[in-house]
Amino acid sequence: MRALIESSRRPEAAYAVAQVLSDRADAAGLLSARESGVAAHAIPFRKGTSRQAYGEELAAEIDRHEPCLVALAGFMRILSPGFVEHYAGRLVNIHPSLLPKYTGLHTHQRALEARDAEHGATVHFVTEKLDEGPRIIQARVPVHADDTEASLSARVIVQEHRIYPLAVTWFCQGRLRSEQDRAWLDGQPLDEPVQA
Repeated sequence: MRALIESSRRPEAAYAVAQVLSDRADAAGLLSARESGVAAHAIPFRKGTSRQAYGEELAAEIDRHEPCLVALAGFMRILSPGFVEHYAGRLVNIHPSLLPKYTGLHTHQRALEARDAEHGATVHFVTEKLDEGPRIIQARVPVHADDTEASLSARVIVQEHRIYPLAVTWFCQGRLRSEQDRAWLDGQPLDEPVQA
């Protein structure tokens, strides 16, 4: 989230960050956004609330700003099908693995346990299937023999901060879109994600 805000402040930026939302009032990103001058607040998920009702509440707040794109960054709540459909083609996420490998949680640990030679991050369009939407761009890092989950995560995050603003920029420049269950860049379908 910080990388997206920082990139939006460049003179040549193709986008501006309208607001930051979290489902947790104690999320560090809310304070960071406010310190950067971006409106930020929490919409807590209340016990007994359905995913659908929460998605509607979240969408109502997002739609007040009429965004062209919604970018998830560390939002760990599974979104309702209605929410995903409402933002179809303009909802993106960054995931800390080389999708389709390691959807879900604990990706760094899983890469280490599998003794993978490389790991990384993927920006993708969000669909109802968790971490299975059309992939846009990936960045890879080597996995070292002495890596821990923390050391590997630290290298992946550097790449996340590089590729997420790039994908958002492409979208806001009109170069990137989601259509026919694929990501398209500059009018060409991406059979494989761009490798950064």
